[in-house]
Formats: sequence, structure tokens, C-alpha cells
Amino acid sequence: MANSKNVLVASDTNLESEVLKQNELTLVDFWAEWCGPCKALGPTIDALADQYAGKVKVYKLNVDENPDSAQRFRIRGIPTVLVLKGGQIVDQLVGNQPKDSFISTIEKHL
Repeated sequence: MANSKNVLVASDTNLESEVLKQNELTLVDFWAEWCGPCKALGPTIDALADQYAGKVKVYKLNVDENPDSAQRFRIRGIPTVLVLKGGQIVDQLVGNQPKDSFISTIEKHL
């Protein structure tokens, strides 16, 4: 789970109202408790949430607890981080990518 106060929790129940209605750039990290690469990516997601606080909203979504959202976005492997703007997917990163990959993706869409 997130260790940063800037990481929010997305779920099947709040995905539409909180995540997809955002006009600002939004990251959604699809993860699971049992997933080693997901856990390894956690500190990077926390650091990005802190670094871009006020500019980018960062959410974590547990795919085991929220299967409808994972299915809706056709998440086939985790970790997958979707980058959304105005509720539309503008980019995605799959796997435990280096922090620089996330930064360049975020900067491209800011």
C-alpha cells in the first residue's frame, strides 16, 4: 500500500467519480498484494506522488479487490500504470519501470 499521503486509493466504486472526471493529469497504478514487481514499484509511485503533488493526481488500484476496473481497462499484467488526462488514457507503462521512465512520460503530458 502507499506510504505517501499524496497517493490516493481508487476502487470500482470511486473510479468514475474521482478518477475519470479529473481534468488534470492522473496516474493509476494497477497492482496486487501478491505481486513482487508491484511492491518494488511502490516507492517509485510514492516518490512521484510527492514530486508532482498539486500537478498530478496519483492513485493505486488493487486489482484483486477491484476486478471490474481492471477488466474495464483490459489490464492483462501488473504492475500497469495508466496515464490519464481528462478521463482518457494518454499513455501506459507496464512492469517495474525506472523512475526516469515515469518522469519523462509525465513531463510529456503536463
